[in-house]
Amino acid sequence: MTADPETGDRVINIRRPYLHLIREGRKTTEVRVGYASMRKITPGQVLRFACEDEFVRTRVTAVCEYPSFEAMLDSEDNAAIGAAGMTRDDLLAACRDIYPPEKEALGVLAIHLAPIQADAGQRRR
Repeated sequence: MTADPETGDRVINIRRPYLHLIREGRKTTEVRVGYASMRKITPGQVLRFACEDEFVRTRVTAVCEYPSFEAMLDSEDNAAIGAAGMTRDDLLAACRDIYPPEKEALGVLAIHLAPIQADAGQRRR
């Protein structure tokens, strides 16, 4: 687990297109697999999503666990997970592009987020 030395926020690396969707408020659910470090995320916690020199701070509103990506997509709001126009099949393919089957077998976490507007989109100094 990485923490920001100034704020103590948990820092999670993310691909730039997804960072921008979180900043815009269009992506309010982040999908991760059940690594031990991810299982420590709790509602109310502040997460800083980062890609190179860009970041956005969010507050976790809920964490839901599922046995697979399919089960997660069956239960969650798919529009809150990916880019506009992505179908369920697109989302499933994107998840499986990032995480191979042995990682999916760890369980799937849907981390619900609310942006912290004052810091959204800032660049690191």
